[in-house]
This record gives sequence, structure tokens and C-alpha cells, in this order.
Amino acid sequence: MAGHGTEEHLHGADRLCDAGDRVYSRAVRRGRLPRRDAEPVPCLLDLALLHPDPDDMDWLVPTSPQEVMTRLLRGVHDEVSASQRRVGSAVAAFEWYAALGPTERPGAGEGAAIRVLDGLARIQAAMDEATEACTREVLTVQPGGIRPEHELTEGLHRALALRARGVRMKDLYTHVARHGHGLLNYLELMGDAVEARSLDEVIDRLILFDRTVAFIPANADRTLALELRHPALVGYLATTFDRLWRLAIPLTAPLPDTGIEGISHREQSIAALLAEGHQDAVIAERLGISVRTCRAHIARLSETLGAASRTQLGVRIAQVGLEGPRDPADRVSLPDQGSPTVR
Repeated sequence: MAGHGTEEHLHGADRLCDAGDRVYSRAVRRGRLPRRDAEPVPCLLDLALLHPDPDDMDWLVPTSPQEVMTRLLRGVHDEVSASQRRVGSAVAAFEWYAALGPTERPGAGEGAAIRVLDGLARIQAAMDEATEACTREVLTVQPGGIRPEHELTEGLHRALALRARGVRMKDLYTHVARHGHGLLNYLELMGDAVEARSLDEVIDRLILFDRTVAFIPANADRTLALELRHPALVGYLATTFDRLWRLAIPLTAPLPDTGIEGISHREQSIAALLAEGHQDAVIAERLGISVRTCRAHIARLSETLGAASRTQLGVRIAQVGLEGPRDPADRVSLPDQGSPTVR
């Protein structure tokens, strides 16, 4: 029942135009109407809603609404039947294709090489599944500064379950995390099941289970994550972890002395990043401290090195050898005036 009419009346009987609605309603009420009244709405004739009066061809009589409804329902039924036939054909075709593949559903360890986890609930569920399957080792990288209590609490049930099964855990943090009492309490609770080390900087968050499945964040607020099971990707991340681990310092050991009087290990790290040309916000993020704390360290660094400006600070950093790695055997003292001396 989808008539066409003129370009101004491209509709069906179930959705008449305003003009067609008025004329057809008048015809139904009166029983018939002059042909000239229907000239502005040719759609009514195209849709067979009006037809000539056999007794007087100058008049038009309406098709009864009951008959129109019957026609519409018949058309809808035909369309539904055709759609059902197409659905059946599609299902039959792809059932044949599906039969060409494995008949058994892949296990948890045989899923997609890369899976996007959308939302904290899905991420937690996937992590719990990986925890249950883990039998040997968990490697984690935790960037940022002091870890909030709620983050430590969220993963505590997984850590305890792993410890109960004899799984070994290695955790990498930034040096700043050493000052968090929550982390120290967590490590004391876990005992020798967890070994922790720290670096000035670490990569973004990473969790590896048995070197077979890895989880990394996929957006800034960590509401999206990637679950990685491709052997090459997981192997690459495991190698990255191993190299960072060899460079890291155990949390049970003190940070090495800078060899420069009056300059802390953190200030040495900040100096190296300043020498690379990084802004305060970038330095703070990489070291896991606030921008305010970063600027306070820069101020103390300037005072210690006797620098009156940011440019002069850069020069003094280079003079005392803070711009990059140094031989720990070198000891630098800072006299009150003049150039630094090495001893």
C-alpha cells in the first residue's frame, strides 16, 4: 500500500499528508465529494483511497477505512514474512560457515590476542580471572607517587589469593612511593611473597600474569584497558620489565647518595630532567610528585647551586654533572663561590 503520487505526496496510506488527511476525512464524513476537491491531493487516487462514483464520474467516493486497514495489514504481513525468510537464509548461510571452524569454545587462555575492556567492572572481572589462572609469577609496574589506600585495598584480595597459592610477585614503583605508609603496611602483610623495587621513573601501569597475559591502560583515566595475550607483545613487555627491574633499587635498601653535598637523590633526578628541557608539569608527572613539590625542589636546587635564574640553573647543573648519569665514585663539593670542584 505504498503509493507514490506526485513529488509533494510521497507517502503511504498509513501516513497521509495534511491535505490528504483533510480531504479523505471529508469524503468519509459526507460519503462523496466533487472530483475537483481532490485535484490538490492526487495521492488519494494513487493510493486508491478515492475512486470515481459509478453513477456520476464528476464525483469521487472514499474507500472504506476498514478495507484500507485490511490492505495495510496485508502489506505489513507480507513485509514481515519476507524479512523472516531473509533472516532464515542468513542464519542458514552463516551456520554453514560456523561449522567450518572449531566446534569447541576456546578456553580462557586461548582468547583474542588483544581484547578491549570497557569499564572498571569488566577490567576487574578480567583481572580476577587472570589471578585465578596464575600459578607462578605476577609482575607489576605502578607509576605515580604515593599509592592511595583505596588502590592498595582494591587489589589486596587478588594478592592474598596469589600468596596462598605460592605465586611470587615483583612490584616496581617510583622512589616517591617509598614514603607511603599504606605501601609499607601492604608489603609487611604480604611478607616474602612480594619483592618491591623503585626507580626515579617507570613506564605506565603494567600487570603481567605468568608472562602469558598482560594488562595495560588504554586511556588516561584508566576506565579502558587492553588485555594482551599475543606472545610477542607479552614477551616484549616482560623483557621491558626485566630490564627495569635490574636497574631498580630494592625498597629495603636506601637510595644511593648523590655524591654532591646538599643535593638529594630526588633533586638530582629533577636536575637531569631540567637539563633535558622538560617543563615542571612533565617532570612532576614522570617522578610521581605534585607540581608544587617539584617547584619547591627546583627552588632548593637553585639555592644550593647558587643559581639566580632558570638559565643559570641549567648552566650550574651542567657544571656539577647533574645533567645525566655519573660515575658514583665521583664526589662533587660545592664551594660558596666559583666553579664546583670534583674530589
